[in-house]
Amino acid sequence: MNYGFDGKVALVTGASGGIGRATALAFAASGARVVVSDVNDDGGEETLAMIADAGGTAIYQRCNVADPAEVKTLVARAMSEFGQLDFAHNNAGINNLGADEYEDAVWDRSIAINLSGVMYCMREEAAAMLPQGKGAIVNTSSINGLTGNGAQPGYVATKHGVIGLTRHGALRWATAGIRVNAVCPGVIETPMTAPLTADPEMKAVIDKMTPMGRMGRAEEIAAAVLWLCSDQASFVTGHPLVIDGGATAV
Repeated sequence: MNYGFDGKVALVTGASGGIGRATALAFAASGARVVVSDVNDDGGEETLAMIADAGGTAIYQRCNVADPAEVKTLVARAMSEFGQLDFAHNNAGINNLGADEYEDAVWDRSIAINLSGVMYCMREEAAAMLPQGKGAIVNTSSINGLTGNGAQPGYVATKHGVIGLTRHGALRWATAGIRVNAVCPGVIETPMTAPLTADPEMKAVIDKMTPMGRMGRAEEIAAAVLWLCSDQASFVTGHPLVIDGGATAV
């Protein structure tokens, strides 16, 4: 669906592939000018080229969201290039598949990127949106932000934390015209899950974990992000929107 975002500006972190890339492309297809951000420069530039090839307008800004100075620079670049910031999708994150998140370094990295990074982004984005009196922020959590698993304490804790930050932001800026929501994807076909799905037998097991019998697509998450940013969701804030093929309905 084209939401008619002509003249609007959207910022997407973690946009070198997967959900972030799909969201950046969707924003551009709906007419928004897009700030593409990631630490993967090659992937970010590829997303930029895809937007340009489709006739859209975008810029790329490298940003490690775990560094508050880089986040400040990212939002400042959006403002200097386009003069406004209407939408933000804080999607950058890591999933330490196969790593021991009880190890100090792995835990600290999860907290820095998945949780602190979202807070730094929200803080700078809201500061840019407040003078405008309007804006929409969407954070990427997970169904593991609503449930749990026994293997990933860092991932589960940070994704729960993202929902907490989302609710905080929704309340903090409720009367300032800024809405803050989250998407909670189930298992989605992205580069992050590719190591698991490369084995056909494992892919079959993962498909069976979802009542709909398949993994989700990045474009399905992007569609939810755009709806949450649109005026059609004008009375929606503080909401963790589950997109999981029925996994949490079991």
